[in-house]
Amino acid sequence: MPAISCGHPQVGEPGRSRVVRSIRWHGVGALGLLASAVSFGAPATGPAGVAELAREVRNKGWIAYGNFRARGDMDLYLMRPDGSDSRKITDTPDMHEGAPQFSPDGRKLLYRRVRRTTKLEHRRFGFQGRVIIANADGSDPVAIGEVGEHPWACWSPDSKQVSCLTLEGIQIVDLATEKVVRTLPRKGIYEHLYWSPDGKWFCGVANTYGGKWTVVRLNAETGQTNPLFRPPGGQAEGQSRGSDISRGLECAPDWFPDAKRVLFSRRPHRPEGHSWTQLWMASADGKHVRPVHAEEGRHLYGGTVSPDGKYVLFSRAVWHDRGGQVSVLQMGLTRRHDVPTFSGEGNRFQEAFPNAKRVPVLGLPAGLEPDWTYANVKEKESP
Repeated sequence: MPAISCGHPQVGEPGRSRVVRSIRWHGVGALGLLASAVSFGAPATGPAGVAELAREVRNKGWIAYGNFRARGDMDLYLMRPDGSDSRKITDTPDMHEGAPQFSPDGRKLLYRRVRRTTKLEHRRFGFQGRVIIANADGSDPVAIGEVGEHPWACWSPDSKQVSCLTLEGIQIVDLATEKVVRTLPRKGIYEHLYWSPDGKWFCGVANTYGGKWTVVRLNAETGQTNPLFRPPGGQAEGQSRGSDISRGLECAPDWFPDAKRVLFSRRPHRPEGHSWTQLWMASADGKHVRPVHAEEGRHLYGGTVSPDGKYVLFSRAVWHDRGGQVSVLQMGLTRRHDVPTFSGEGNRFQEAFPNAKRVPVLGLPAGLEPDWTYANVKEKESP
């Protein structure tokens, strides 16, 4: 699902805004393989809270994700939500395979396959390589279209079509015939296009409403759009008076199962210096907005909601002063609460949101672009 980084500018540097360059997936490599040994989540609320969360989610379906192997290519993996029963479902030394999406019915898996010699860049991965559709266990992969076709392909609610974000507009492609059956104006959306579970809306990142990084909703019938961060008075729900988070950069949206809310990454602008990307949620009309989860010292990307809406899965990035290169990527999972949550140090976050709650976060292996299904994915048979 939604992605690891948005190429956000780092704000607050004297005299300029230094752009964080797009993460090159090939640059994560061995560092990503080491991330599973790094513990981020447990100390804040104690190992018991994390262990309880692990037991709670253990049998709640499967998570698909991409990760680099020691030989340098990215493959796809499946695991239980507590990190157990991990198994590799692709093995193509000359290719990268990433950005998995389970079909809504849980039977299929859509992903992109890119030549290993290609530089995988987050902001371009939706345009790179070929779309592949396989069974949910990775078996019987079939290429859909040619290299570069069907950019930002995303499942329709009935699993029979995909939406694609092209220069001509948002194209709806019938998978049985591979024909374009409809085209809609894209209204400034340029990446991370996702179709709502009820089929009535799209969301994506657009260069409209006064910003280059604005998450918007688009009506699939009328083409009308609205921004998702437009709370009354510029104040998020639960925000303390005197704190200013009205400006910020948004990316990587994903729908809640009810199609009434959207999860996205947001980096609030802080005049005093560097800020960290947080997970936020908004009602689809943009009027009810608040943070979901924050971690001081880590950027949170790739957020996706569990199929029942009770949990949030994401990737964490720790940055060092090396031109914005990611040093550690690790997936994390936590419960979704009715108030903003955080783990680790949270003084600055609590100043802005006094009702914020410290919660356990289950640290998972290194991984990119995770997606979650409650369907029963059986292990594919060996040839």
